[in-house]
Amino acid sequence: MVKRPIRQLSVLLRTNVQKEAYRLGIIDPVIAIIISFCILGTMLYKRVNLGLTLNATALILALLALSWQDIPALIYTTTVGPITLAVTLATFIIMLLSQLYKETGYINRLSESLSNIIENPKIVLCMLPAVIGFLPVAGGALMSAPLVDGEAEKLGLSTEKKTYINLWFRHTVFPVYPLSQVLILTAALAATTVPAIILRQVPVVMVMIVVGYLVGFWKVKRPEIAEEPKKECGINADLRTFLVAFSPILASIVVAVALSIIGVPLEGIIGLNPSQLGFDILVAACVGLVVLIAISRMNWSLFLKPLKSWGIYGITLSAYGAFVLGSVIRATGISAIFEALVTSGTVDAVLLLTIVPAVLGVLTASALGGVSIGLPILGGLIALNSKTASLIYMSAYLGYVISPTHLCFAFTAEYFKCPFGKAYKYAIPSFIATFVAALLVYFLV
Repeated sequence: MVKRPIRQLSVLLRTNVQKEAYRLGIIDPVIAIIISFCILGTMLYKRVNLGLTLNATALILALLALSWQDIPALIYTTTVGPITLAVTLATFIIMLLSQLYKETGYINRLSESLSNIIENPKIVLCMLPAVIGFLPVAGGALMSAPLVDGEAEKLGLSTEKKTYINLWFRHTVFPVYPLSQVLILTAALAATTVPAIILRQVPVVMVMIVVGYLVGFWKVKRPEIAEEPKKECGINADLRTFLVAFSPILASIVVAVALSIIGVPLEGIIGLNPSQLGFDILVAACVGLVVLIAISRMNWSLFLKPLKSWGIYGITLSAYGAFVLGSVIRATGISAIFEALVTSGTVDAVLLLTIVPAVLGVLTASALGGVSIGLPILGGLIALNSKTASLIYMSAYLGYVISPTHLCFAFTAEYFKCPFGKAYKYAIPSFIATFVAALLVYFLV
């Protein structure tokens, strides 16, 4: 049963791509694909930066599967494309905003004021990792772990539940966060808008939150601690601190949504919604950065400090590499192979739209990796729109969340001294429930 699809895949590769490849004197497409993706896997296993990995894989695949004289033109066209420039620059600004949030200490003010405003430890435990999640930095769950540890002690939670709660709730915000780099990239590659994808993912995130709460706090009673009522002035002070600290993020979200709405009538005039080119997110990120600079009264040396770190450039390079790899994949005609498999009835389209991104998310330990590799490949299967883009995104995202090499998972487990197996006891059922919710939204909405 296994050999037949493999033989069919090989035949399809040869009939759809190989004739042209042999005419140009290029290596067998089957071998080209195997070699490039083996190198991709090796680089990921060796923990090479994802940006370098994506760009290297794109170059290797291009050299093996395309005519060499066509490669410079392909890379140039991709690089100067407005969508590539807008999304890559937006990614850089968002990463700078995230790092400055940390450097100015405003992310700590945000979490501490929230903890003071809300008295229910369960709600605080749900919100603290999510608030820290507004900073899309690798291994960011380590920042919220000490805060979660302190609140979890009030409820007497086990180490595995602390690990699960910190991991799960940190990642509830990203599928509906307009400044998420992966969400921006997904919309760009699928030629749709970020708000359109977010609307489809709101119900999935609601399920994700409910499942996380039920699994994390099942049979956990709220401690009865006699506390003096908080003074009104204290609550007001915490609320003001929270609003000020949250204002850069709020300003970015408001601007992104507003520009997306304004872009709808423009679509009828210029033929394309500016949101589909990533310009709304670029402007929104710049507004958020300006607001943070204003409220923190940032000096020049503090502003320049994050620019000395490789982290910002690595993520930015990842965004650019995703576009280059996507262009190379489309040029090689790999998508046509999967399309032929689907039209022949060998493989179900929905199965590929879910399994491929999820597996890539697990293997790359990156939602960005799962989307940037999976979406261009699967783009030939079906018309890309907010519906299909959302399913691909959620599949890659959930695979990334539970990946054992996911930095947030690894750092959280290490911090709480929790074996992965015990954390998976809660993470796997939550993954399944949320994955089912994503499928239901795809089929019913």
